[in-house]
Order: sequence, then C-alpha cells, then structure tokens
Amino acid sequence: MKNPFQYPELNLSEQRKDAFVHLHLHTQYSLLDGALRLDDLFEKAKEYNMPAIAMTDHGNMFGAIDFYTKAISNGIKPILGSEVYFTPGSRFDRRAPKNSKTLSSQDEVEGKHQIHHLVLLCKNKVGYENLCKLLSVAYLEGFYYKPRIDLELLRTYSEGLIATTACLKGEVAFNFFTNQDDKAHSAIKKLKDIFQDDFYLEIQRHGLEEEAVYNKLIDYAKTNNIKLVATNDCHYLTKDDAAAQEVLLCVQTGKTFMDEKRMKLTTDEFYFKSSEEMRDAFKDLPEACDHTLEIADKCNLEITWHDDEGKQVYHLPDFDKHIDTGETTEEYFKRVSYEGLEKRFKGPHFRKLIKQSNWESELKPQYYERLQTEIDTILQMGFPGYFCIVSDFISWSKENGIPVGPGRGSGAGSLVAYSLDITNIDPLPYNLLFERFINLERISMPDFDVDFCQDRRPEVIEYVTQKYGEENVGQIITFGKLQAKAVIRDVSRVYGLPYAETDALAKLVPDELGITLSKALEMEPKLLELTEKDPKIRRILQISQRLEGLLRHASIHAAGVIITNEPLVKYCPLYKGREGEQVVQFDKDFSEQVGLVKFDFLGLKTLTVIQNASNFIRR
Repeated sequence: MKNPFQYPELNLSEQRKDAFVHLHLHTQYSLLDGALRLDDLFEKAKEYNMPAIAMTDHGNMFGAIDFYTKAISNGIKPILGSEVYFTPGSRFDRRAPKNSKTLSSQDEVEGKHQIHHLVLLCKNKVGYENLCKLLSVAYLEGFYYKPRIDLELLRTYSEGLIATTACLKGEVAFNFFTNQDDKAHSAIKKLKDIFQDDFYLEIQRHGLEEEAVYNKLIDYAKTNNIKLVATNDCHYLTKDDAAAQEVLLCVQTGKTFMDEKRMKLTTDEFYFKSSEEMRDAFKDLPEACDHTLEIADKCNLEITWHDDEGKQVYHLPDFDKHIDTGETTEEYFKRVSYEGLEKRFKGPHFRKLIKQSNWESELKPQYYERLQTEIDTILQMGFPGYFCIVSDFISWSKENGIPVGPGRGSGAGSLVAYSLDITNIDPLPYNLLFERFINLERISMPDFDVDFCQDRRPEVIEYVTQKYGEENVGQIITFGKLQAKAVIRDVSRVYGLPYAETDALAKLVPDELGITLSKALEMEPKLLELTEKDPKIRRILQISQRLEGLLRHASIHAAGVIITNEPLVKYCPLYKGREGEQVVQFDKDFSEQVGLVKFDFLGLKTLTVIQNASNFIRR
C-alpha cells in the first residue's frame, strides 16, 4: 500500500503556459496576520484550477501538516515553506541598530531591530528537515522580538531549499528603497552564492507607491542574469476581506482604527488572485510568472508517516538502550509484566481472593490468561516500549515521593498496566474491558492519562528529558481561537466602542459551549435588534463573523509531552515557550499524525491538596 499522501511530479512549466502558482501566502497560522482558512483556500484554488500552492507563514510552520494533507486531498500540489525573519547581523545580537529609516509603521516593531523577511521553500525531504532546523534555531537561539535566523544558519542549512527575496521588508528591497543600493547588491550576491540556481528575485504589484523600488530589482535581474519571480502577498481570500484583515492587524498590534501609525495594508490587493489576474498584472514580465511554475516543478516534498505496507510509523524512543540486563524491549516487557502481577498477588487486595478455595484452580489462571492475551496484543501492535516508558516514569515518581493518580479512562481496563504499576485498579473484579483501551481492529497509539501532583509535575518532565535527551523531548503547542465572545471584544476595541458597551454586547452571546455568532443572532433577539438599529454595531458584528474561528495565539498544551527516538527537529520545527520550554510546532493531532508519540503528564491540584493534608496530619 502506498503512502496515501503521495503525489506525482506535475511538470507544470511544460504542461500549462497560462498557469500561475502562488509562492507567497499567509494562512491563519500566521496568527493575526493572515486570514486564509485552508478549506476556503483550497475551494477557491480548485475554482481557479490552480495546480499547486505554497504556504509561507511568518516565521513558523504551525500549519504544515494541515496544509499538506488538505492540498493533496484536494488534488493540489503542496509546497511547504516559510517567510522567515532574517537578520544581516548575528542571531545572538540583542542590540537595536542606529539605522531607523522605515518603510511603514510595521518597522517600529521589526525594522529598528534589523529584521528582514526571506521566503524559503522546500524542494525535498532534506529541504524540509533543514527548514525545520532553521525555524527551530530561530526560536531557541535567535528570538529577539521575532524568531530570527542569520547568514551563518543559511549557509549551514541551505540544501534542498529555494530562496526568494520576499516583500518590501526583504533585505534587498529594503536597501534599494532606502537608497542603499550597494547593500542591496551585496545582499543579492550573498544569497545567490548560497542558493545558486535556487535563488530568485521576488517582485510584487499591489498598487503601492513603494513598489516602484522593484524596478531596481528588474534592472539588476536583467543585467546580472538572475531570475525574477512574481508573487502576490496573499493574506486574505477575496477583496471583500480587506477590511476584516485591517481589523485583524489592529487586534495583533493592540491598535485602533483611529491610530494613524497603526500597521496596515494600504490597498485591497493582498488577496488570493486567479492565474489570469496575476498574468495580467505582470503581462510585461511573463517570465516572472513562468518561474512560479519552474519553482513548483522543483518542489517535490513527500512526507511519509506510513511504512511500505501502509502501517503508521511511530517514532518511539528505543527503550532497549535503557535495559541493563541485555534483554530486548519485548523480552523485558514480558518479564516485568509477569513479575509485576506476582508482586500484586502479595498485596492486600488479593488476601481474601487467595484464601478462597478456587484461587489456584480457577481465579489465578484467569489472571494469567488475561495477562498473556494483553501481552500478545501489545506485542502484535508494537507498543511494548510505550508501556515500559510510562511504567518507568511513574515508578520513578513514586520512588521520589511524587504523588501519582491511580489511573483513569480506558487504560484502567488493562491488567498489564495494573501489573506494571501504571494503574492501581484491578480490572477483573469490575469486568473492565482491555479492548476499550487497545483493539486490533482500531490501530492507534495507547494513551494513558497520568495524573501527577501539580507542584511536582515539572520534576517528572525533567526526569524524562534527562533520560531520553533534551533534543528528543518537547511539549506540544496549542492554539487559541477568536471565539464568539472574544472576537466581539477584540473588534469592538478596534472600532473604539466604549468598554461598557463592548461588555454588554459580548454578554448578549449566550453561554453555550462552541456557540457561533450566527447561532447567537438566532437565539438572542436583542443582538438582532442592535444590528438593525446601530450601523456601528452592525459593522462590528459583520467583521466579527468574518474573523470568528481564526487562530489568535500559540500556547502550550496543558499535559502533552512528545518523546522521540531521534531529535525532534528531524520530524518537525520547534517553538520556544514563554518560560523557555522546548515545544513542537505541530498541535497534538498533527503530531500524532506524523508518528510523534504523546505522553500525558497532567498536573492535578487534588493530588497536591491530599499530599499537603497528609503531611500536616503526620506533623
């Protein structure tokens, strides 16, 4: 069985002379800087008969797997990339430079700190791994206002990547615009030297006065035989979404519409244009459009998370390395499961059972039969390492006096888990079913929800980090959304609505889990009445509905920790949490989809309270 997400090479540049491929595009994963929802994007792309699309979110690849799978399921070739933040100095430099000349108010955040934009696209698996490394180091080492890379990193991790000079915020366009032509020429030469034939000068036409600077790029390209590539800096789907995008940027920067210095896109041309529109905009430079097809042909990244037989591949740590007896993980797992059950038999729970006349003849054999059945299933599914890892960190926690919960959820139906001290519930007296936890007919990773004392949970995470390696352990990203009430509050602030009115408007949305604004308007007559009476409220609710559901911010999953057999950066890019935590850029669903295994370390306040009460009583 083939990987279900494979695709053929399209040879676009030979097949379709009228086509165009968008290579500069910001989805909602650009977090308050892009309003493109993927489902809407691919629906529009199919309408336009687009053969391929690139995703180039700002400084991240949060949505890479989401984009990749949806593109292929829609019959469109995905090109993974990112518009990275690049500093011409060192990524370790934290000083603001003297030069403060800017292109726009956005530079108040970025330009003063010498941060430029650069588009990088993955040609193949090597390019994907290198882009993951670049983005990871940008967060873990180069973060200063933005996650930055530098020339040293580009030289080290350029293989398999295509570079274009990005928008007006790119180093080349910025220097041309500020009449530092020599610096612009030097920047081009540096990038050309690194990327060779995979380097392109990017030009855009959105109707901005500043874009006259691209004439310098065009002249340089012709004189020095460097290829031009045409792009549209897509941030939203249609022209009608331009106003909503303006509000989104105000939400991001904490500004209002009344602030003249706010960041803004001064035209309504930053939408997802058709091939015809792009060809028309660059009719004097058809080769710049042709080069988008050439680049699309070069990009043939296949991300596989299945083996040759179509089975999911999981990147679990190699537990063999942590077994002192020389046994394999499978042998060790079987032995400690049986030894654990024997140990349980000696505990207080079994005292009454053992005294029964049918213990040896009937009851005890039931336990061994159930244990062997579970062991066989776990071995057949390839999960003994998972059980050993969970058992190990729970045992360590108990040995170090860290309170651990007795187990909950379907995992409590496993006798193996009970034998390995993962749970503290004997499943047989309660007829708990192992098949609810692991089932041969439903191949998926087991998932134990393990509760730890809230105060000492970080110690357990530190233990697994030291045991399996810092590079192999990371927490999981999660994304907050612009939900119904929150989006009303954000949009109202941007429009300058007084707080009291904003609060009253938001509180009209019924307190119902997962409610949408459309449903709220149906359920609450006062909302509908306000939209009919007050044009400002009507506009706020219209914009709110356009923005509702977009991703607002990134944070860290409350419990999930990824542990892998090799450095995480081989499989995904990394992100830096507020407290310096190493975090994978894919959320839990996409992490699991690519074979990263999640272990749940839940901090439970109840366990902390019980432990504190117990300590007080002993004192």
